[in-house]
Amino acid sequence: MNESRKLYKLAETAAVLRAENGCPWDREQTHETLKKYLIEETYEVIDAIDSKDDEKIKEELGDLLYQVYAHSEIAREQNRFDIDDVADGINTKLIRRHPHVFSVKDEITSDEVLTRWENIKKTEKKKGESAIDGVPKSLPALLKAYRTQEKTSRIGFDWDNIEDVEEKLDEEIGEFKEAVKSADKAKIKDEFGDILFTLVNISRFLEIDPEEALLHSTEKFSSRFRLVEKEAGKLGKKISDMTLDEMNALWDKAKL
Repeated sequence: MNESRKLYKLAETAAVLRAENGCPWDREQTHETLKKYLIEETYEVIDAIDSKDDEKIKEELGDLLYQVYAHSEIAREQNRFDIDDVADGINTKLIRRHPHVFSVKDEITSDEVLTRWENIKKTEKKKGESAIDGVPKSLPALLKAYRTQEKTSRIGFDWDNIEDVEEKLDEEIGEFKEAVKSADKAKIKDEFGDILFTLVNISRFLEIDPEEALLHSTEKFSSRFRLVEKEAGKLGKKISDMTLDEMNALWDKAKL
């Protein structure tokens, strides 16, 4: 069998599942009802990548790939587009946005590739579109802030250096403290958001993914907390029954 046939076989399977005599659940699905599964499958792929388990990565990529086929099949039934149109669209876009590979070959850096990518995207935009219109509205907050800053940076709207951003952070923290004193919830929320946004800017200058950094800290906290629970259990105590000093002592032990 031609290897590419396996991709068409998946398209056939997606069609059969939604056919009249197919699966009742699959037939009920729409683009809207499948959104949560698309997000869930994406995160499962990320978990698989982090596990470094090839079999798990392969399986989760398959689940994510099926989501693409399912959405494409829904559109095909309505004569809007099909999986071939999806594949053709991304193939054409990749070739168009990589002229240094597919047309005039030249040696450029990764940063130059990204800058050229954004410049090409600008020529594709409709009149009146913003440079940040391409940032998905449903991205997680930290990632959305990071991508928004990236895009504005590539057109020159950025800080000159990280020291300026650090000064901005000090300013935002000062404004946050003043907001806390005012006890104005809306103002506190606004200033807290400004601190997070500025921290994302700092992470960008340091080439640190803020999502990964926060996830790492959360996992580190969780690991230490489990050790605290375990040590408390050895003492015959529950965390909720311990004093703050007792908990801090176990926390320091967990950090070691």
